[in-house]
Amino acid sequence: MNRKSFLNAAGALTAGTLIPFQPSFAGTIGERITAAYKKPPYLKTGDTIGITAPAGYITLQQIEPAIAAMQSWGYTIKVGNTIGKRDFTFGGTDEERLLDMQTMLNDPNIKAIMCARGGYGSVRIVDKINWAPFKKRPKWIIGFSDITVFHNHIHHNCHIATLHSKMCNSFPDIWTLAATVQKDTVLSIKDALEGKKMAYTATPNSHNKWGNAEGVLIGGNLNTIESLAGSSSDIKTDGKILFVEDTEEYLYSIDRMFWNLKRTGKLKHLKGLIVGGFDVKTDDETEEFGRTIEDIVLEKVKEYNYPVCFDFPVGHQRANYALKCGSKHRLTVTANEVSLTEII
Repeated sequence: MNRKSFLNAAGALTAGTLIPFQPSFAGTIGERITAAYKKPPYLKTGDTIGITAPAGYITLQQIEPAIAAMQSWGYTIKVGNTIGKRDFTFGGTDEERLLDMQTMLNDPNIKAIMCARGGYGSVRIVDKINWAPFKKRPKWIIGFSDITVFHNHIHHNCHIATLHSKMCNSFPDIWTLAATVQKDTVLSIKDALEGKKMAYTATPNSHNKWGNAEGVLIGGNLNTIESLAGSSSDIKTDGKILFVEDTEEYLYSIDRMFWNLKRTGKLKHLKGLIVGGFDVKTDDETEEFGRTIEDIVLEKVKEYNYPVCFDFPVGHQRANYALKCGSKHRLTVTANEVSLTEII
């Protein structure tokens, strides 16, 4: 896919020109679950983005291309103390990662927090974070994969929008040599942070279920979503558009995870379902599962009447565009078109 396939509406909105939506909790249950979440202020030139490693280990050298790119956008970058630290697979000990994240949440001068990479580790610190400063002064939390823990925890407990997107380890080392899709996905982060309404199209898949839907967009990594079920970070899907993606999973594991979504009621009252990239492991010989991603998903949603699309450009792949979780979107799925457009 090239950039022309992805429609980014013109007109950047800054914090001074857009009043963040204040959700009302006085209406009916249906009204409450479909209301857009409060948005952190959009960024303007000179604002500070903090970079921290709440999960896996990463070096300063590895994030230098991301620092250079975001500085070229006009932002000041503050590198957290976890960058370069290591505790086996983690970006420092639990205590070090917790302190770095908390420091950035508390700092009123930091307007967005870019998670340097995923991996594993966010769930080890999420319950120890004091979210009160974040609720008082919301800021954009940026990342995907293991960062789904933070997205879902914030959505459940704070009702504040977040940004699902690539992280520092996905920025190209040499911008001029990068593929168009890699540049476009990185620039979609800039567009989102500046307040542009996000609008994307995708190539139709013959297995898509047609329809139109409007609802708050939520989701992330499927394995992580499953692991949070029943916890204080569980997501509420009723009346919303859910997107999922995953990588390096066997088909039987993906089937199990979708059964979890169904059995926990997360598929029953959706407005729409978006299936992003799934990098599937090859089945062991003589242990073939015998079903495709499309087979797995459609089996679980066959009784529901909402649009479903496959191959959406989000996930562990080059085509991983920024999505404003918690913002209201319109999903359109027809034989000739798949589009997702931010409306609030």
